Amino acid sequence: MGHCGYVRDNQLGKDGHVSVHSRPSLRRKLEPDGTDRLVLNMTAPLDCLVIGAGPAGLTAAIYLARFHLTVEVVHGNDSRAALIPRTRNHAGFPGGIAGSDLLERMQAQASEFGTHFVKGIVEDLRREKDLFVARSSDNRWSARSVLLATGVVNNCPNMPKKLHDEALALGLLRYCPICDGYEVTDRRIAVIGTGERGVKEAVFLRMYSSDVSLISLEGAHDLTAEQRKTLENANIALHEGPCLAFGIRNQQLAVSIPEGDFAFDAVYPALGSVIRSELAVLLGAKTSPEGCIIVDPHQRTTIPGLYAAGDVAKGLDQISHAMGEAGVAATAMRNDLACTRPLLRPS
Repeated sequence: MGHCGYVRDNQLGKDGHVSVHSRPSLRRKLEPDGTDRLVLNMTAPLDCLVIGAGPAGLTAAIYLARFHLTVEVVHGNDSRAALIPRTRNHAGFPGGIAGSDLLERMQAQASEFGTHFVKGIVEDLRREKDLFVARSSDNRWSARSVLLATGVVNNCPNMPKKLHDEALALGLLRYCPICDGYEVTDRRIAVIGTGERGVKEAVFLRMYSSDVSLISLEGAHDLTAEQRKTLENANIALHEGPCLAFGIRNQQLAVSIPEGDFAFDAVYPALGSVIRSELAVLLGAKTSPEGCIIVDPHQRTTIPGLYAAGDVAKGLDQISHAMGEAGVAATAMRNDLACTRPLLRPS
């Protein structure tokens, strides 16, 4: 494992200017089981630490590395984008591209410019003087600025993981009607959910198909008279839960409820998500009532030096939107760092 092409912060250029880069060094760590392994050890603070390697984090890494800043990405290898069997509304890929392939290409591109990637979960993030210090179970990072691109986690129906993943891969279970509603045009569709979120998603999908059902996950629907009227006017079928079982049958996803067994070409859970903004909260950054990190037009949070982009910030949960936010955030990070010291290329 070699270095990533960095030079030390205290290394002088020919004209005596201090370089803006740092070099990660490697040290040996003896594990409790006796295993001897190499661990990255930063000899100087990073310019930018990116937490999360989804479309937002990877786009930011490309920008930051191309600004000749030292950047490292720490991630749990669990981006939601990796779950997409094939996205067909991401510009530039006629025929579509698998989410995992897109992430792989983006990571390779960021690596070309010197971005270093470390797999791990950042469990603690705090400010120590003028630096951020992040810690995982295995590593510690110090950085002048931090981008949170930690995303969200979908709330899933109560089905076995193996079945869930198989249904997802087959396109029977889907999480983003904006992304792939077109693919289920004129098919039989179910939305699992209730309340405002369930109604909005069912009505949204109604523009793709005349056969849409709304099924509550737990029991009786929690709907106002107005919401029921909206569903009736849109000719959306209403079924009470709970959802007792799911299964794949004849290339459809079967849903068992007290009323009987139903099968659909596509099922969309409208059950919300868990927003991974805990690290921002640790630092005292402001969040929305839903838990999204509040940012300004340049993706700055309410904590100086801390930025957020992608699904963890309030906005449209789309790959293209996350990438756009990341470009804005990375540029703001560079410009804000330039206010603290000159970013001059050594002669």
